[in-house]
Amino acid sequence: MDIQNKILDKQIGSLCKTLEQQFDVIPEERKQKLLLLSQYMLQKFSENRTPNLTVICTHNSRRSHIGQIWLATGADYYKLPEIQTFSGGTEATAFNPRAVQAMQRLGFEISTSDPEVENPRYHIRWKKDMAPYPAFSKKYEDPPNPTSAFAAIMVCSQADEGCPVVLGSDFRLSLPYDDPKNFDDTNLEKEKYDERAKQIGTEILFALSQIRLN
Repeated sequence: MDIQNKILDKQIGSLCKTLEQQFDVIPEERKQKLLLLSQYMLQKFSENRTPNLTVICTHNSRRSHIGQIWLATGADYYKLPEIQTFSGGTEATAFNPRAVQAMQRLGFEISTSDPEVENPRYHIRWKKDMAPYPAFSKKYEDPPNPTSAFAAIMVCSQADEGCPVVLGSDFRLSLPYDDPKNFDDTNLEKEKYDERAKQIGTEILFALSQIRLN
């Protein structure tokens, strides 16, 4: 989806500022990986090309959606040139309601007109005047995802190991996160989903904050 720079809603803008205060706790090894993403995007901008970024996890249900949303939001927050963000899996399932609720708790406006279907299409906003940002589960090679000249950001170990080569990508980044699914139906469920949503947000914001444009 095309990202247009507008003023973020106060709650999301405040959240971004809070997460920026956590940059120092990102391990150095992770920072070095994130800087590779910064450099990839900067190279595309320097060539007057729009970066296409696809966040990939096995089921395209939790971490990949969270990463995609944060890439889009962060691009707005840092007022970067246009980028296109996508997510996908090695198989399609659904944007998991627990992950949806975690992002809602952070302040994102998320709704769907077809909650009863197997793979609902969600509509996301982080500012009042924006067109709804679509989210639904799909394979990484399925439309509307790009099939060439895109960054493949692997956010789970299973997809990372299962896809040593992502066909069509011109950049591949292994950036796995622990799966909050491990805490489903436990008393730690909300805490762990919120923790993961904030961790992904912090790291994505760090990567985007390092893009210096003349």
